[in-house]
Formats: sequence, structure tokens, C-alpha cells
Amino acid sequence: MMKIHVLQTGQVNISESLAFRDEEVNPSLPKLTVLSSYGRKNRKWFPVSAYLIEYDDYLILYDTGWHRDISPNGKYEKLSQIRHQTLKDYLTNQGLVPEGQAINEQLESLNIKTSDLDYVVLSHLDVDHASGLKHVGDAKKIMVSRDELDFANKNKIRYVGNMWKGVDLDTFEFEDRPHGTEEEIFENSPVGRVYDLFGDGKFQLINIPGHTPGLVALKIINTYTGKYVLLFSDGGYAEKSWREMILPGIADNLDQAIESLKWIRQTSLNENCIESLANHDPDIKPHIIEL
Repeated sequence: MMKIHVLQTGQVNISESLAFRDEEVNPSLPKLTVLSSYGRKNRKWFPVSAYLIEYDDYLILYDTGWHRDISPNGKYEKLSQIRHQTLKDYLTNQGLVPEGQAINEQLESLNIKTSDLDYVVLSHLDVDHASGLKHVGDAKKIMVSRDELDFANKNKIRYVGNMWKGVDLDTFEFEDRPHGTEEEIFENSPVGRVYDLFGDGKFQLINIPGHTPGLVALKIINTYTGKYVLLFSDGGYAEKSWREMILPGIADNLDQAIESLKWIRQTSLNENCIESLANHDPDIKPHIIEL
């Protein structure tokens, strides 16, 4: 049996249009910042999730959420988060981590040492997913897709490289799966690119490009029953994203983002899907899934 802990490591305050694309205005990233009147309106707090999976003797963490440095005293502190994520990122994303919600604090409450983590898998390297990396820097293996790290290294404006500076990142390459009909290929991945973590079909790291080129969804499968849980990070910001086909406000490749969201929708509607979770869905509360 696998146990999935759905954790929330604080919140992020963003323009609602960064989460749910405004197709009429189609705002650029600068327009989504607090420097723009558009970006100052309709700002909302969204949860920042991370997921701990217990499987046999393995402990796997998917994403790390915010670092404690963004809220040293468990409260909203402007200067602290500017120091941690830089001014340019603060203009778009304001963070908050109440006491006890940083990922290392939550692991400690479960009597788990960060050094006990066998794998930390990063969906991508945006600040609210990679900020907490140094809290778990002594994990046995920290993984990010090669496509994502290459993209991040070329995009200094979007990413904060200091968040993983000094952290031993293990990059992996997706395996192309071009065999079969278009429908069969699409069933596995929107672009036919998958990395099987253990080689037994239970943990599928699936490339869902669009928001970023190396964005990774995690499909956790009970291979005896066929039932599964899908964690799709920022492929969409909530359940309504795939139900109503609402894209994220920021996409490196819009066409790929559409195909990835179509795949998330199809995979989520499958009768074998127990839960399908976005990282920032306001309707999702911390809970445990047994699979």
C-alpha cells in the first residue's frame, strides 16, 4: 500500500489571472505584477502544496514549497521575502508560511528526518516549488528534469538560481515512447515522454510541457488494481482548470500548455483516477490518500 500525504507549505498571493488565464486581456508577466493596476486587482491567496509518499521502505517528496526564510516568524514579512526570492519575484508572488508549515517542520511532525528522504522530485523550478529545497538538501537524491534545469539556467529573469545553489541536483532524461497509435501515446503523456522512477510502473514522471518545458506531473499507480493518483503541479491551477480548460496565466509554450491540459483532463476523468490534484487548488485541504 502507498500512502500520500497532501501537505500545504503556506500560501502564495498572486493575480488571479496568473492562475486562470484571462483570454480577453491576455496579460504579459509585467502586467501581472503589483506595478500594474491590472496586477494589483483581484489578487488572491492560493495554497502551496507539497506531497510526501510512503511506499514500502521508500519516502518520496514531490515539490518543497516555500522556505522558512520567507516568513521567519510565521507571518507576512515583506523584506524577508524580498531577500529570499528577490524583488522582481516579490512583485509577482508574495508568500506566507505560518509556523509549523515549512516542509522540514511538517516532516519533523511526522517523525521523519529530511535525511531519511529517498527521493525529492521537483515538478519544476519556479520559486514556490523550489524555495524549500535547502530544507531538504540532505535527502538521498534530489531530482529535476534536464529540460527544466537547462531552461532555468537560460532564464535568469524568471528563476532564482540561489534556491538550488549548493544543492546536489540529479537530472534525469525523459524516455520517448513513440510506439502505438496517437491515442495510445497520448494516454501515457501529452508528448510521449515519461520517466519511470523505479522501472516497475508505479511512479511515472510525466512531461507536461507548456507552463515550462520540463514540467513534471507525477502519476502514482497501484499496478494491482490499476487505480492511480495524479499530481499535476502547475499544468493547471485547480480542478476547474481541466474541467473548464482554463490555462495558467504564464506559459512558455501556449500550444503545449493546451495539449498538456487536455491530457490532464482525460487522465483525471478516467474511472481509475482516485484523485487529481493541482498544487494551488483553493478547494484542496491537507489530507492522506491510501492507494
